[in-house]
Amino acid sequence: MSASFEIRAASGTYTARIQPGSLEQVVERGGDIVILCDAYFADRFEGRGVPVISLPALETTKSLDEIPRVIAALREAGASRRTRLIAVGGGIVQDVAGFVASVYMRGVKWDYAPTTLLAMVDSCIGGKSSINVGPYKNLVGTFHPPQTILIDPGLCETLSADQRIAGLCEAAKICFARSPETFEAYLALEPVVAAGPEALSEVIGLSLASKKWFLEIDEFDQAERLLLNYGHTFGHAIESASDFRLSHGIAVGLGMMAAGAMSRSLGRVAVGDGPTARFEAHIDGLLLQMPELGPLVADLSSDRLIAAFRSDKKHTADTFAVVLPLAAGGVERVDLGRGPETEALIQTAFDQMKARYAA
Repeated sequence: MSASFEIRAASGTYTARIQPGSLEQVVERGGDIVILCDAYFADRFEGRGVPVISLPALETTKSLDEIPRVIAALREAGASRRTRLIAVGGGIVQDVAGFVASVYMRGVKWDYAPTTLLAMVDSCIGGKSSINVGPYKNLVGTFHPPQTILIDPGLCETLSADQRIAGLCEAAKICFARSPETFEAYLALEPVVAAGPEALSEVIGLSLASKKWFLEIDEFDQAERLLLNYGHTFGHAIESASDFRLSHGIAVGLGMMAAGAMSRSLGRVAVGDGPTARFEAHIDGLLLQMPELGPLVADLSSDRLIAAFRSDKKHTADTFAVVLPLAAGGVERVDLGRGPETEALIQTAFDQMKARYAA
């Protein structure tokens, strides 16, 4: 499957293309470019006559402490205001590239070739960069979309099972948040962990088309786009408490299950409730296929989970902000007053998630 569509943004319209073999187009463009890539892909671009800056795909890489090194490397590579930055990698490389491109010499153009299913179905569009500061995840960032996104589904053939599961969790989340009908369309594609590039192309296309709606109606995260944080408040806490041994997509999957547990505790969703039950059954089936999930979940400290949850940037001084599933399908944002009762609900949600997945 090859497809192309445009996303309208305040800075102008940009394009996403789903096209087999498109990774090779990255250096064929020529001109004044610098490649910023996951270290895994560095060999593909070295010796091609363009500067290459490679980064390890580690959570510590997208740290405010590391950004000056990337900026200095760009300067040493001779990058000017006319240089186009080409980012190749997953979400970590994307976050660094988007942030650096937005501030280097007050902003340069950039393109992006996502190499993980998670980035292909979700983060490659939207223009957000998220950078960690000390122990605080995604505390700073900018909105600076790439000009062109080149999605090569063939790269998914090299991904591990947990990377595929992470991507499908995010794709399912976006479709479910868009509408019950969109999630049913997602299920009709029969998304499975072992799916090939052609089948995954269909999933990528539906997920991005669904996310495009949120972006064009609420580019700067003021209302509707906030619904895409479903699973993220719990998920970021899970990532942090696992010392990032649980990847973002897997942690979001677990976070959505915790959010569902909280919704049931609040009486918002009943056990076995229609569309939400179908969604959670799908996520549960994906998570149970992840190798070594049980021991990683079992190691999660309740104290660290709660501490990380409290520090999430989406909360206010008086409330905890969570996105919870609705009985009829879809999700809504809920502000819960801080206090012992709410913290007990949060703890129960984490406990129920751990009881399901800890080995």
